[in-house]
Amino acid sequence: MDIRDIMTKKIEYIDAEASVYDAIEKMVDKRIRSLLVRSKEEAGGMGVITVRDIAFRVIGTGGDPQKITVAEITSKPLICVQPDATLDLVLGLMQQSNVSRVFVCNEQKPCGVISIMDVVGGALIERARQGHGS
Repeated sequence: MDIRDIMTKKIEYIDAEASVYDAIEKMVDKRIRSLLVRSKEEAGGMGVITVRDIAFRVIGTGGDPQKITVAEITSKPLICVQPDATLDLVLGLMQQSNVSRVFVCNEQKPCGVISIMDVVGGALIERARQGHGS
């Protein structure tokens, strides 16, 4: 099973200069757990901000989400895989990098995201298919 079969194709963005509070609002409104971060200064220097980043780097340290910018807690560089990557490759990258999502990129441009839950769901689907083929 290729990652393109289970990835989420809708990606949401936020500007690096936005406040963490703005990111929280967007994540809650869209019911998502990560945002790609665009920076005007760094061409192609995209990063990601996650709910985990906000919890541990802002809320857990007593920081003020309205005063801290997204750029201050953005994780870089993006961990990207090709659309034809396998579940095993993605899971290995997640484990090696200690992340719960990787981005699917086509020619260095993000076209999807895959989370640890997507990997688990994909693995279950793959096992079910193999079970029915026996």
